[in-house]
Amino acid sequence: MSPFLFVVLIIFSSSWATTPADTHEDFLHCLSSLHPEDSSSISSIIHTQRNSSYSSVLEASIHNLRFSTPTTPKPLVIVTPLNAPHVQSTIHCSKKHGLQIRTRSGGHDYEGLSYVSQVPFIVVDLVNFRSIDLDIDNRVAWVQTGATFGELYYKIAEKSRNLTFPGGTVPTVGVGGLISGGGYGLLFRKYGLSGDNVIDAQFVDVNGRVLDRKSMGEDLFWAIRGGGGGSFGIVLAWKINLVPIPETVTAFLVSRTLEQNFTNLLHRWQYVAPNFPDDIYSTVIVSTMNSTQDGNRTVVGTFISLFLGGINELIPMMQERFPELGLVKEDCIETSWVESVVFLNRLPNETLDILLNRTYRSVNLSPAFKGKSDYVQEPLPEIGLEGIWSQLLEEDGRSGSIFFLSYGGKMNEIAETALPFPHRRGNLYELYYNAGWQEEDSMNSQRYIAWIRRLYSYMASYVSKSPRQAYVNYRDLDIGMNNEDNTSYVQASVWGRQYFKDNFDRLVYVKTKIDPENFFRHEQSIPPVFSWASCKEDHVNYESMYAAY
Repeated sequence: MSPFLFVVLIIFSSSWATTPADTHEDFLHCLSSLHPEDSSSISSIIHTQRNSSYSSVLEASIHNLRFSTPTTPKPLVIVTPLNAPHVQSTIHCSKKHGLQIRTRSGGHDYEGLSYVSQVPFIVVDLVNFRSIDLDIDNRVAWVQTGATFGELYYKIAEKSRNLTFPGGTVPTVGVGGLISGGGYGLLFRKYGLSGDNVIDAQFVDVNGRVLDRKSMGEDLFWAIRGGGGGSFGIVLAWKINLVPIPETVTAFLVSRTLEQNFTNLLHRWQYVAPNFPDDIYSTVIVSTMNSTQDGNRTVVGTFISLFLGGINELIPMMQERFPELGLVKEDCIETSWVESVVFLNRLPNETLDILLNRTYRSVNLSPAFKGKSDYVQEPLPEIGLEGIWSQLLEEDGRSGSIFFLSYGGKMNEIAETALPFPHRRGNLYELYYNAGWQEEDSMNSQRYIAWIRRLYSYMASYVSKSPRQAYVNYRDLDIGMNNEDNTSYVQASVWGRQYFKDNFDRLVYVKTKIDPENFFRHEQSIPPVFSWASCKEDHVNYESMYAAY
């Protein structure tokens, strides 16, 4: 261990400072004082509102302009660390001077919690933690948290067209953010979640210790692969399994309107898609458009699939299982897996270099948006679908969309306690609702948000219940929030059980062990149990709950 690391770890073992700094200047002085021999690199990773680099660094990873307004709270400092000691020092100085930390990898948090806070805060932006170390022979890799999935897929494809990682669908999503919520993508029906395919991690805790799987223990390793980001510490890197894929895959996007029998097609899709072979990823994106027949608005659904095989295998299978869609060879494209990511995201496809563009905005999402999610366990009747169409055809729903994402396959084989992500067997598909708008239309944002809340209310009778489940990576503060300071178990359970079901109890247990003073926190972070006295006020038998772990 270097002398510097030894000194930093001794500092971390000291008691918490009780008096917050009046300004962030003390934080900056603290950070610099811990690196006297490294002043040039420290100055390059610190971005304050006085620096010309501040705005560009902050805005580079904002993928939802709802959180890029003149009134959006801004961090006092953005730290873009280059190594683990920088992260350790940032945690120490933030604790010492009363500043909250928000950690950002790709910047896709749907409520902006990785770069927005209502209290004085700094952002640890892991944009420089992007190394990817591949071991093709052993089918594993170490990937730093700040890498995007586009970068990861590109690097793997450089070495092998027969291997990849079951990561996210959108290339600009950060590896760290997606895995922290479990993470699904184009291969999750074949290989499970991203988190299911992580075998080790490098993690910095509240006391500055750098831990791996062995030293952190299985409880914490379980929690960071699906318990949501920002609750336990900062993950610097993940060791992942690479999985086999064929050299040729087949993709298609087929659109149908109401006039082309879309309602009946989607009704039928609910029954067949969850039972497709696990080689097929299947989703339907529903929105509205002007009808070609009379110019009025109509509903259009785009059936999107990726099949791990060739066209000649896919067409007979679809004709047998879903003949109503009428899929033909001309609807499909045979390509490599990495090129299918470009195709399905409708990216410019001159070269694969587009996957390295961290700021490219997906055409599937508006520049500014509000999202919500649900899980469906019984097929919706056609009358229920028609009620959704009525909502989409409202004036405020013109730019809204709904994603129907088929589950089944490998997801049915993995226990709901395997990771904090509990949405496994019993779910036919996931719903993601999106209300979007252009930047110039931001004055109407509350109308669009009110619309998506009405849609969500309408769907209550058709989706999972007790709890009404939600996906933590589609963060939604409407379902509940913590207090600014300390939040009780009972209060946090309101949103916690929607994301994690009974796994929430184990997450609280892990949080209490790893961060009992609740330094790492945000509006939906896992709370610790602060004292047995406060436990009794909640009327919860914590002793029996903890005995389970």
